[in-house]
Amino acid sequence: MKRRNPQLALRLDAEATDGLAGWRDGRTLAYLGGTVTLRLDTAAEQARLEGAELHLPLPPGATARQIQDAAESWLRANALRVVGAQVAMAARQLGRPAPSVALCFGARAGWLEADDKGGLRCNWRLVGQPVEVIADVVAKAVAGMPRLGATPDLFAAA
Repeated sequence: MKRRNPQLALRLDAEATDGLAGWRDGRTLAYLGGTVTLRLDTAAEQARLEGAELHLPLPPGATARQIQDAAESWLRANALRVVGAQVAMAARQLGRPAPSVALCFGARAGWLEADDKGGLRCNWRLVGQPVEVIADVVAKAVAGMPRLGATPDLFAAA
């Protein structure tokens, strides 16, 4: 008789917490070095930040998945805006054109990496860091990018 793989015999923990359990009205999220508190607001037409509260246009009975999707959508849009502004400023200081910025969602991805098309890929969770940290990460990434400039014409007459 063939012996059963011990990994198959592992019992799933019935008490395991659902990853969505914490997504509710009143949850706090990291944003630009501080925190914002989620508020469900049926009067809101779109997500908006008021002070330290992020008002999401959701009813009180919204599911955890709806709350997570709305909050992360707002955070991602702001990550692109904040990082894009920092990239433009860093490129301007170096006298370079600003590279394009795209978001990445990988759990193991670095904060900011050059892609193969001359742009930058930014982990959207960088928006949880203070602006000074974001500026430092961006400055290093932009400075480390190859300088795009006029290359000599290989077919020009010598």
